[in-house]
Amino acid sequence: MTRKLVFLFTVIAIALLAAACGGAATPAPEAASSSGGDSAAQPAASNQEPLKVVLFINGVLGDKSFFDSAQRGIDRAKKELGIQAKTIEAGIDEVGWEPALVDAAANEDYDVLIVGTFQMISYLEQVAPQYPDKKFIIFDAPVNYESGCCANVYSVLYKQNEGSYLAGLYAGAMTTKDLPGMNPDAVIGSVGGQEIPIILDFMVGYEQGAKDANANITAIRQFADSWNDPAKGKELTKAQYSQGADIVFQVAGGTGQGVFEAAAEDGRYALGVDSDQALIVEEADPEQAARILTSMMKNVDNSLFRALDLHLKGQLKYGTIESLGIAEGGVGLARNKYYEQNTPDDVKKMIDDAEQKIINGEIKVDTAFK
Repeated sequence: MTRKLVFLFTVIAIALLAAACGGAATPAPEAASSSGGDSAAQPAASNQEPLKVVLFINGVLGDKSFFDSAQRGIDRAKKELGIQAKTIEAGIDEVGWEPALVDAAANEDYDVLIVGTFQMISYLEQVAPQYPDKKFIIFDAPVNYESGCCANVYSVLYKQNEGSYLAGLYAGAMTTKDLPGMNPDAVIGSVGGQEIPIILDFMVGYEQGAKDANANITAIRQFADSWNDPAKGKELTKAQYSQGADIVFQVAGGTGQGVFEAAAEDGRYALGVDSDQALIVEEADPEQAARILTSMMKNVDNSLFRALDLHLKGQLKYGTIESLGIAEGGVGLARNKYYEQNTPDDVKKMIDDAEQKIINGEIKVDTAFK
């Protein structure tokens, strides 16, 4: 009887030991998948909570351009990637941007916090190192990785000079075409929000493209010193029209709305920026939309969706800068119904050929960044 009991207790002990070992082994794969390694984020397990994202805008939505494009990217990621997202609009007063970012980083529930524009660089460089377990994305500007900070930050830039080259080539070719509102003078214009390197990069590419279309062209360049002053944008555009320009490229955020107003009032033309602005404004003002021949698109929406998709796959390279040009789908020219209706076939072919030559490296586009 004693031997039977010993045998029975032994069997029970072995069974319990096996169960304990089996239970301990079960979570091991999950633990491995969430461990560190390189600086890229690890893919989330299917049973984990959705990725939580905060889009921090140092401005407001409704610009029908840059920030609205960022929001479209987040909306697409919510729909297609299943993320949870919150957008914080910090307003147009620059004094409030830093404390609002500090507050968001400290108190919001997020895995990834996204900011954009060069104005946020120094603030993010201070904030990101304080939260090494969080990830940050900055678009249209890079942090300074050489300082030793920001290993948890991914910076995405856009080769706006490439897209603007196509816009300039287009404007240079179209300005002397037989189109209602065009004059025979080879004059085009541009209105920038501020005279800063990134806006100059637009204009350098734009003017290079225009000169490649017409070596004798005159390009007028002016700055509004504001991103939210449509009246100033309108004033500058009308002045350029009076100097012989019949196409004005707006690179001025909300100020650019005034460029479209001037084009509609004066029967001239404009080029949009960052988004396909003709299609965005046509419902509210079809007369303005008809005067926007095309737009140089900086595809912020695509780049943010791409970054979040790569993050979920564990492939986004934090601690690095990436520049997206025509080849990567980062920039391009809108080919909408207005473009198709107003653009002669020879100009369409010129644009298509130039786009391919930029991709192939046959055309080298100048840049304001040295």
